[in-house]
Amino acid sequence: MNVENFVVRPQRRHVEKFAQPEAWTTLTGDDQTELTTQVASLPTELVDSDEDAKRFDLLVLRTQLAILQAGPGFSRLRDQLRAIASALEDQEAVPAIQAEMVLIQGIAGEDWWADVTLGMLENARKRLRARVKLIEKSKKKVVYTDFIDELGIGTTVALPEIATGLDMAKFKDKARQFLKAHEDHVALQRLRRGQARTRTDVAELERMLKEAGGTPALIQKAAEDKLGLGIFVRSLVGMEREAVSQAFSEVIAGTQAKPDL
Repeated sequence: MNVENFVVRPQRRHVEKFAQPEAWTTLTGDDQTELTTQVASLPTELVDSDEDAKRFDLLVLRTQLAILQAGPGFSRLRDQLRAIASALEDQEAVPAIQAEMVLIQGIAGEDWWADVTLGMLENARKRLRARVKLIEKSKKKVVYTDFIDELGIGTTVALPEIATGLDMAKFKDKARQFLKAHEDHVALQRLRRGQARTRTDVAELERMLKEAGGTPALIQKAAEDKLGLGIFVRSLVGMEREAVSQAFSEVIAGTQAKPDL
């Protein structure tokens, strides 16, 4: 904060106090009150260059305002956030995203939104804002808009990429619940144990995904994105710990140096 700024200058004493590292060693209740009432609202010259994060901040803010004002745009804003979460879920190999996967899957699903609160949205904003930029550019299916609506003749605008992203998010959520409810099925058991699958097993997996609400197009896209139907299903139901340990042991054993004979 620039203490010469005419807005900051009247609170210069508070700003200079908390500009010192030792002031943050132990924050008392009075310190927190002072920060909230005297410092938090002051302008800063710190530049946040993460455009994706700032757009995500704005989207969450609008969603919070829609809840407070009971506005008609909540459903649209919620669907945009779910599409972002679904895109993040596809990047599960990135450690920073994997660390927040439980939250991401919750936002991409439907149950998380049943009793959503302002606090839940704010928590999600803080934890995910820096991760939005990690979405592959080629997979970004979210359209941000920042303009004032004007009354006019109503027209229908198709956004196929947004629709596809939302449909995939709903499909994965329903498929995850359906598969977990049928996890004793022999095809799923073989998949979770890392065992070889037969054509019958593959057909059964496709059948279960269709029963979970998946269309042929969604199932094909899910298989293409994950480089295989089995990998897609495994990403939803996971693998048994014993199967993972055995596979890891085989990899380690295969890399051990062999003595010269």
